[in-house]
Formats: sequence, structure tokens, C-alpha cells
Amino acid sequence: MRETPRPQGTVGDTGSRPPQLHPGRALAHTPGASGSGSPHRSDSRPPQTPRGARRSDLVGRPGTTPPVPGRPTFLLGLPGLLRLLGLPAALFALITWQVAAHGPLARADERLSRSLVHPDRVSELLADLGGVPVAVPVLAVVLGYVALSGRAAGRERWWLPPAVAAGLMAVVPAVIVPLKELVARPGPPVMGPGTGFYPSGHTATAVVAYGCATLLLLPRLRTARARRGLLGLCLALNLAVAFGLVRRGYHWPLDVLASWCLCAVLLTASALFLDRSVSRSSRRSSAGTPSPRTGPS
Repeated sequence: MRETPRPQGTVGDTGSRPPQLHPGRALAHTPGASGSGSPHRSDSRPPQTPRGARRSDLVGRPGTTPPVPGRPTFLLGLPGLLRLLGLPAALFALITWQVAAHGPLARADERLSRSLVHPDRVSELLADLGGVPVAVPVLAVVLGYVALSGRAAGRERWWLPPAVAAGLMAVVPAVIVPLKELVARPGPPVMGPGTGFYPSGHTATAVVAYGCATLLLLPRLRTARARRGLLGLCLALNLAVAFGLVRRGYHWPLDVLASWCLCAVLLTASALFLDRSVSRSSRRSSAGTPSPRTGPS
């Protein structure tokens, strides 16, 4: 039999050697194209990009490329806090100044109130929804449910959200009562002589009680429709209280608006505190959990 002639390029070879590259191969497969020496990579990145080296967009929004885990950083920095807390705080300061000095805003408020006041039984019932005998028991029931369910589920620091909500409810009279004494605003004409109507205590009680109950229940609802329904109910209750207080003549409109602004600051600050506390607790739990690949050392 005749021997098949060996290719000229391999004649005289004494050992194996890597196959030579052929023209037309993609440059990405050239070992020297990137300096990495890998025939399967087209850049000089390490085999795996460390998580800490990944860069997000300017606000760290999840969903960038590559994805950035965690909460958006615009809620954490000083500009975010100023946006969340600055506007209602500034509006509350402006209203307080106008009411204390009986400025043009306060005089316009009194004229508006005279056109809105029309006492009736419905407005009185709506105003009562912001009273302590109604709003505080609703919050107490929610606090008990959240505490018991969190403990039964074995959640870490299950007691913290109910404790913060209860503490915030206790802060309301500690803030509202001194302000009433300091500003000493007279009430609408139907309330007769007397002062201490600014800001509205019923409004503050309703906002904090129903607002805290909503914030505690939202994470336990499974569907977006249910969450929207709960938020709508909370908003409807607070609007009903505000309407009843102004319509019945218990408060001037600015008394109600100022309490909304003040309680918006308190609720937002409490929600941010809880959010950071839960996040730190989650990170500690994740750091203490052994990896399923390596196991405990």
C-alpha cells in the first residue's frame, strides 16, 4: 500500500503543537487580541466581574446593565431626604408663620372657612373618625396582628415595626399640644371663644393611626390590586376626616393642612428608619448564612 503523504507543514515534527490559526478566523479568538490569552474572550476582563466593581447609573436604579441589587440610592442620600422631608416641612413652617402673625394667608383661610362651614350630622360623624376612640383602636388591632404574625413566622426583630408605630402615635400629642399652646389660634365662630385650634389634633391622629396601619399591612398583601385598595382606603379616611372637621366648623382649613404636612414628615422619617433597619438586619443575616457551595468554615 502507498503511504499517504503527510502535509508539508508537519514534516519533521517530533511532538504535538497547538494548531495554527487559519485566515478568516474571528479576531476575538486570537489569543493576543485582548492580552488575556483566552481563545474565548474578546476583552481583557477577568473571568468574573466582582460584584463590588459593577457600576450603576447615576441614581443606582435597579435594572441597569449589569443589574444592581438593592434599593434605589436616591432614597438614601441627602438630596433624597431633602425632597421627601423638605417640602412638607417648609410648607408647615410657612403656614405656622402666617397663622401666628395673622398674615394674608391666614385671613384668606378664614374667608374660605366661612363659605365651607355647614354643620350637620354627617360631617360630625366623619370628624369623629379622627378621634382617639376610633383611630387608635384601629391602629392597636393592626399592631397586635403584625406583632403576632411576625413572631409566629420567626422574623428577625419582629417587634420593631409595631414598636415604632406605637411610639409615633405617642409622639403626636407631645408635638401637637405644645404647638396649640404656642400659636393659640382661635377657632371658627361656631366653636365660640377659646384658643388652641392650630394644628388639628384630630387630623394628626387620623394621619398617623391610619397611615401607620397602612404601612404595616402593605408588605403582607400579595397583589398590587389589594395594595392599591388599602392605600385608597387610607386616603379616603383621611380626606373624610378633613372634610368633616372643616364642614362641621371644628377647624380652619389651614389647621388641617398644617397637620397633614407635619405628619407627612413624621411618617416619612419613621418609614425611612424602618427601611434602613430592616435592610441592615437582612444584610447581617445574609452575611451570617453559609454559602451552599462552600459550607461553614
